[in-house]
Amino acid sequence: MLRISRHFAVALVLSHTIVCFGLGSDAVKNRWEPKIEQFEARDREQMPPLGGILFIGSSSIVGWDVERYFPDLPVINRGFGGSQIADSVLFAPRIVFPYKPKTVVLYAGDNDISAGKTPQQVLADFRQFVEVVHSALPKTKIVFIAIKPSIRRWHLIENIREANRLVGAVVAEDDRLVYIDIDAPSIGEDGKPRPELLKSDGLHLNADGYQLWSSLVRPHL
Repeated sequence: MLRISRHFAVALVLSHTIVCFGLGSDAVKNRWEPKIEQFEARDREQMPPLGGILFIGSSSIVGWDVERYFPDLPVINRGFGGSQIADSVLFAPRIVFPYKPKTVVLYAGDNDISAGKTPQQVLADFRQFVEVVHSALPKTKIVFIAIKPSIRRWHLIENIREANRLVGAVVAEDDRLVYIDIDAPSIGEDGKPRPELLKSDGLHLNADGYQLWSSLVRPHL
């Protein structure tokens, strides 16, 4: 009976998400469908162990060789570059639920702000992600990595920091949620993003950037 109730709750949350954010459009599904199908094909060949640590989100997750940085932990990478938080909400039944992860590490929001979403919309999408995941996996810990400061998107820093502030306040209300501040450690003495942590494009992390992130995330895994 409990299982049926949870599945019904997930269906309600997802339907609400689709109505509110337009996530059910063919355009959104078609954009990501090939990548999601790749994940599913990989799972059919070799399903990751259940109860592991799932990394999900945008290109900063895609580029993170989690098996290298966390060789002692059961990690799974299901990032898809260019995605927003709402995309992870939409595809959660296919790339979150099957693994029954003990912990989900989410990095997204960067592309959201760049696409014109307000900090309040980022917060709403994060709430949806938490609600969808916890409807099916109520004990799963969700770790939110703050939206990073970068050289390319420095002009958006006020909205980025406001979104981080709003999400951080929500996280503080639930013991199952964790907020990791990567803003302060990413800023140099000049008050600007540290270029030594980024690739030449001024946006994506290099090896030193991932080393920093890994050191900040590891205590929460």
